[in-house]
Amino acid sequence: MSIPIIYVVSDSVGETAELVTKAAVSQFNGAGMVLKTFPYVEDNEHIDEVLSLASLDKGMIAYTLVKPSMRTYMKERAEKEGILSVDLIGPIMDQIQAFSGKTPLYEPGLVRKLDEEYFKKVEAIEFAVKYDDGRDPRGILKADIVLIGVSRTSKTPLSQYLAHKRLKVANVPLVPEVDPPEELYKVPSEKCFGLKISPEKLNNIRRERLISLGLNDQASYANIERIKEELAFFEKVVKKINCPVIDVTNKAVEETANMIQNYIRKGKP
Repeated sequence: MSIPIIYVVSDSVGETAELVTKAAVSQFNGAGMVLKTFPYVEDNEHIDEVLSLASLDKGMIAYTLVKPSMRTYMKERAEKEGILSVDLIGPIMDQIQAFSGKTPLYEPGLVRKLDEEYFKKVEAIEFAVKYDDGRDPRGILKADIVLIGVSRTSKTPLSQYLAHKRLKVANVPLVPEVDPPEELYKVPSEKCFGLKISPEKLNNIRRERLISLGLNDQASYANIERIKEELAFFEKVVKKINCPVIDVTNKAVEETANMIQNYIRKGKP
């Protein structure tokens, strides 16, 4: 008896069709079956080629074709040739359309595109964590965006928010006693964003932070004169870099993120 051959046909890379077919075949312990995958089947001519091969091998066809015209062509031609064929995606698409009242996009490969977007987001989030708070200056040159500012100017939450938009963000804290990393001056200025804040607002934020930690809110960290010194150093650095500056005094993280994204798209904050 000849080995059963299943032709797995797709208008994209064929991962979905192959996965579903393998799942079904596994229920037969493989049963000595052979799967032959034919990805990127884009027109009726390609379908005819697969049908011809399947006919010679007395095989069956399992397919994921999202365009209705191609699904219909495959079904009708397979029936005419006496070839067993299984539509793996058409029936559920039709049912979802009837259930939701929405029209499918009929674009091959959308699952893969969605997966790629997801992994880009994960990669960006991991990047933001790795290069948070100036931990590794090497990340500055790899980043899509570099945020600079004194402590408690929302650099970390802003980095994470932008990471969910698939942007790789590094942030660098500025302290008068510590020279900024050399990498900061090698990055194109349009990639850097200084986060400015009023001394009074920062004073309130830092005092609340100290209290939440059970510490004395009169520490130098929340001293208004110390804060002014830090902000003066911040102004000196951003002037040298000549990067855009955003006043975050009364802005939510989302608002600041939108300003940065608009700047990237249009070249202005």
